[in-house]
Amino acid sequence: MQTWFECKVKYVKVDQDGRERKVSEAYLVDAVSFTDAEARMIEQMQQLVRGGEFYIDNIKKSNIIEIFPHDNGEYWFKAKIGIVTIDEKAGKEKKINNYFLIAADDFKQALLRLEEDLSYILVPIQISAMNLSTIVDVFPYFKDEVNEPLPPHLKRIEPEEPVEDTAETDQLLADDDSTEEEAESEPDEE
Repeated sequence: MQTWFECKVKYVKVDQDGRERKVSEAYLVDAVSFTDAEARMIEQMQQLVRGGEFYIDNIKKSNIIEIFPHDNGEYWFKAKIGIVTIDEKAGKEKKINNYFLIAADDFKQALLRLEEDLSYILVPIQISAMNLSTIVDVFPYFKDEVNEPLPPHLKRIEPEEPVEDTAETDQLLADDDSTEEEAESEPDEE
């Protein structure tokens, strides 16, 4: 299960008309701890704010359990979903609230996308609330094990190339076996 952290970052942003102004923006990052969230946020902001200074003002654990990114969504909408379950012991219905984040251009599109993305849930759900989120961007965690840098004391082992099964290879292996048998059968001279 993913753990999402909401990070508030302050930096000087250049507007479209060329004016500089100090902004505070919220970002959502997938991380395993507060330290990891801060490190990943610094890495992302170094790419976004080129040469400029920034500082991370606040990091808190988010209550969002899942995000639904879409390529053409300009804004992030936060939805509160009530999932109705039945308590076996008490024999009563129990409602559990979960929060989701949906990328969309407007409220209507967010609602349609949410219903479509939650179609896999078999129990009854109730959409309790949906509003425009202050989150500017989301940074999910993708581990790239192939291109991940290794520590200096380790060396990457390259896979061996497969040996083609040909008649020449079979002949070479057969010759090697026969020379070993001849060497074993020859008596030692002393």
